[in-house]
Amino acid sequence: MNKQDILNIVKTKLAEKIKNLENLIAETRASNNETKSSMGDKYETSREMVQQEINNLQIQLNENVRAKNSLKSINTNPHQIIGLGSLVETDKGFFYITVSLGNIENHHQKIFLISPESPLARAMTEKSEGEEFYLNKIKQNIIKIW
Repeated sequence: MNKQDILNIVKTKLAEKIKNLENLIAETRASNNETKSSMGDKYETSREMVQQEINNLQIQLNENVRAKNSLKSINTNPHQIIGLGSLVETDKGFFYITVSLGNIENHHQKIFLISPESPLARAMTEKSEGEEFYLNKIKQNIIKIW
C-alpha cells in the first residue's frame, strides 16, 4: 500500500469538508442578513439561533483546519512501531492513524482513518508486527505495518 496516495486522499477529503463548511457559513450569514424585518422579539430570537448555528459551523471549520495542518507532520516512510502516520493491518481491518475522518477506499480496500487519541490507536501504539492487543475485550492481531 502506498501511504502517500492514501494521505493525498485524506487531504482531499479534508479540503472538501473545509470548503463545504465555509460555504455553509457564508450561506447562513447571507440568510441571516435577509431575515431582517420589523418582527421585534421574534426577529431577535431567530437571529440569535442563526448566530449559534454559525458559531457551531465555525467550531467545526476550525477543527478541520487544525486536522489539515496536523497532516503536515505525518511521516509516510514505513514504520516498525505503530504511531502517528502508521498504516496498520489487523485481522479486523486496515487503520491509518492520522485524523478521525471515517473511512476511505483505496484499491478496493476499506481503510479506517483514526486519530492518535482514539481508544483503538492508543491500544495499538508502540506495538509491532505479530503482536496483539485488546480493545473492549476483543483481541486483534497486528499483521502488517506500513
